[in-house]
Amino acid sequence: MLKDSATDSLHGAPAGFEHDAFVHVSDADFVRRAAAFVREGLAAGETIVAVLPPGRIAVLRDALGPDQHAVGFADMTVAGGNPARLVPFWRDVLERHPGPVRGLAEAAYPGRSAAAYDEVLLHEALSDIAFAHDRSFRLYCAYDVTVGIDPTATHAGAEALAEKAFRTALDDVPDRAERWDFGPRELGEIRQWLSGQAASHGVSRDRLEDLSLALHEICTNSIRFGGGGGRLAVWIADGALLCDVTDRGRIDDLLVGRVLPPLDGLGGRGVWLANQLCDLVQLRSGEGFTQVRLHTRLR
Repeated sequence: MLKDSATDSLHGAPAGFEHDAFVHVSDADFVRRAAAFVREGLAAGETIVAVLPPGRIAVLRDALGPDQHAVGFADMTVAGGNPARLVPFWRDVLERHPGPVRGLAEAAYPGRSAAAYDEVLLHEALSDIAFAHDRSFRLYCAYDVTVGIDPTATHAGAEALAEKAFRTALDDVPDRAERWDFGPRELGEIRQWLSGQAASHGVSRDRLEDLSLALHEICTNSIRFGGGGGRLAVWIADGALLCDVTDRGRIDDLLVGRVLPPLDGLGGRGVWLANQLCDLVQLRSGEGFTQVRLHTRLR
């Protein structure tokens, strides 16, 4: 059952990490619940970090008055524009603040793409895995009723939900997509061709460089770990350039790309880098397949 309290856990989270959620129907409703959660934490001497879209930050600041200066604020459209960056964001917060931490977040803010909402759902499920053994971390997630997401589905039974989502391939590539089968020899051609395609659709030089590097890393992973090569599909949808890379490999680690791998580790850095460079990254892997879909906004 969905908890409507800032003090009760939504489900039986492991000791030390509590992952709660609430649905709000208006700014006033959001402020009432969020401000109570924040003030309760401040009274207990806890570190408070709120990661919200700009409009929510503004109304919460107004409601908190002088207390706002004791809260760390971050723009969710930046910190969590790609939801895969949120686990490392919170990991950094926990490392910098050794005491109890309260996080207030709205990753599923209105106006996101369908693909982005899918990644928010996966992020929420993976959070219970990523922070399962952390001490004194409470994460309170806000959902606008207009988004139509039921938090009971995204927060309860997280490990099974994450496993199912991660092991299920993304929607089919559309027929209009251009496709390349690639191995080591085709990487240079792909990069040159992609540069022309991206430039013709208005992708800026800086964003093109980011996309080219991310795609190179993902294709290289396919060559190293996916059977020597893969297939690239490229198309335009929802104001973004999409690059979908598939191969025959399998990734076991559900948190790949969300935890910075050690310098001497085998693999993982390419996905991490892509998560930092692209507007949205979707990764799925199961028996005999790995699929990475990179999204870069055109404007």
